[in-house]
Amino acid sequence: MTDLLRVLPDFPVKQFAGLVSALESRGYTTADLLTLDPAEIETRTKLPNVKRLCDAILDALHSDLGVANPPPPQQQNDAPSNFEPLPRHPSSRLKHTASELAEQWQTISTLDPLLDLALGGGIPTGHVTEVTGESGAGKTQFLLTLLLAVQLPPPHGLGRPALYISTESPLSTRRLSQIISTNPLFASLPHYSRPSLDNIVSTTTPDLESQDHILTFQAPVEIERRGIGLLILDSVAANYRAEFERSANSGISSNMGARTNELIKLGMHLKDLAEKYNLAVVISNQVADRFSGFGVVPGNGPKTPAPLPPRNPTSSLKAPFPHVLGMQQSQESPLASRSRPLGGEQQPPPVPPPPPQPQLHPEFPDPEVEINAHPALLSDHQQKWFTGWGDNPGLDYPLKTPSLGLVWSTQISGRIALFRRPVNYGYGDHAAGQREGEGMGAMKGWKRWMKVVWGVHAPPSGAGGRSSKKKGGPVEFEVWMGGLRAVNTGEDQE
Repeated sequence: MTDLLRVLPDFPVKQFAGLVSALESRGYTTADLLTLDPAEIETRTKLPNVKRLCDAILDALHSDLGVANPPPPQQQNDAPSNFEPLPRHPSSRLKHTASELAEQWQTISTLDPLLDLALGGGIPTGHVTEVTGESGAGKTQFLLTLLLAVQLPPPHGLGRPALYISTESPLSTRRLSQIISTNPLFASLPHYSRPSLDNIVSTTTPDLESQDHILTFQAPVEIERRGIGLLILDSVAANYRAEFERSANSGISSNMGARTNELIKLGMHLKDLAEKYNLAVVISNQVADRFSGFGVVPGNGPKTPAPLPPRNPTSSLKAPFPHVLGMQQSQESPLASRSRPLGGEQQPPPVPPPPPQPQLHPEFPDPEVEINAHPALLSDHQQKWFTGWGDNPGLDYPLKTPSLGLVWSTQISGRIALFRRPVNYGYGDHAAGQREGEGMGAMKGWKRWMKVVWGVHAPPSGAGGRSSKKKGGPVEFEVWMGGLRAVNTGEDQE
C-alpha cells in the first residue's frame, strides 16, 4: 500500500510494518481497507490483526479531517496489546474554514472583463482546466494571453512566471511580443512592470515518452525553483493519438486499455501539481467530428433518438432470406414427387428454422441488454452535457466531440469550449445565412464564441452556439493584435 503515507502522512506505519507489506504484496490498497470487510480480508489473506489495522486507518483519517470522536474510556479487563495507541489531535475542527478557502481562491484573467465575467473571474488555481475547440477557434491565442496575464499582480494575475509545454509547435514568441506591445492594459503599465518573455519557460515534447519524463521529473523541479503559477500543456491529444493509434498488428482492446491507464495517471499527476503548488493547469484539447450512432436519426443538426423497436425481437427483425421463410409448408418442388416412396407414404414436413435471436446493442456486450435500450442511456444523448456541442436543438452546426473520450473528461475540473463559424457577405453567419435557392456567397471572416461547459469556477453557459447575455450563454469574442476581446453585439441572439 504505497498510497498509505500519501493519504495519511502521519500514520505510524512502523507499528504495522509486517502487515502493511504483506497486504501490499497481495494487491490491497488503502481504499480496499476502508471499504471491504476486514473479516473477509483476513479470510482471504490468512493474516491476523487486519481489523485492527483498518480501525487504526479509519481513526487516523477522522483525526486528519478534524471529525474524530473522543476516545471511549478503556476498561480494566481489556487484554494487553502489543500495539501503541495512535496519537490523536487535541481538538476536533475542520482543517480549513470558509474564509480561509476564500482567501486561497485565485484566478488568472483573460484581460477582458466580459470573458472574465463568464469564467467567474478567470482561470482558477489549484485545478485542471481544459480549453477545447476545432482548429482556428482561438485555443492557442487564449493560452498565449494567459502566459502574459499570470505575470501581472492581483487581481489580473498571480505575479508568477509560467511554464509552457507544447506537443506540436514551438512557442510563438513573435505573437507574444505583439500582444505585449499592443494590449492597452500592458501599455498603461511602466516598462519594468510589463510581462516579459524571460518569465516564460517553454519546451517541446515530440513523443509520449519525453512528455512523461518532463511532467514527472523536470516540471516539479522548475515549479519549485521558479515559483511557477501557470502550467500549460498544448495539446494533450497529439502524443496519445500518435502513440496509441489503432493498427492491424495490435489489439484494439488492449491498446485502448493501455491508453486509459496513461490518461488516468496523467490526470492524477496534473491534479497533484495544481493542488500542491497552488498553480493553474490549463490543457488544450482537439476535437473530432461526431457522427450519428446506433439508434440515432442522422441529419444536419443535433441528433435525436430514433423510435424504439417493439419489445418482441422477432417482429422487428427481418429474415435474411424472406422468400425461403415465407413459404408455406405445403409448397414443394415439382421434382419432389419423384423421390417419394411407391407406397404413397408422405415424408414428414421439414423442420422449420429456429426463430432469429434478438439483436444486441453494440455498446452493451451483455446478452441480456436488447436492442430496445432506453435512448437516455445512449452516449449520443448524454455527451451533449459534457462535450459542449449538441445541447441546443435549434441551431444547425456540425457536432464535435473533444478527443480522448469520457475517461479524460473525468480527470479535469472544468472544460471551456471555443466555437467558430464563417461569416459570408450579405448572408450573415453560417447557421442562418443560407437562403433557399441561393448560394453562400464569398466568405467574409469568422465569428467565435467561448462557452463554459462545466467547471468549479463558473456556472455552465446556456445552451447554444451564439451569445445570449440574458440567459448567460456563450460570449462572442474576436482575436486581435492585443489578444482576445469580447464583441459587444448590442442585442441578444438566440
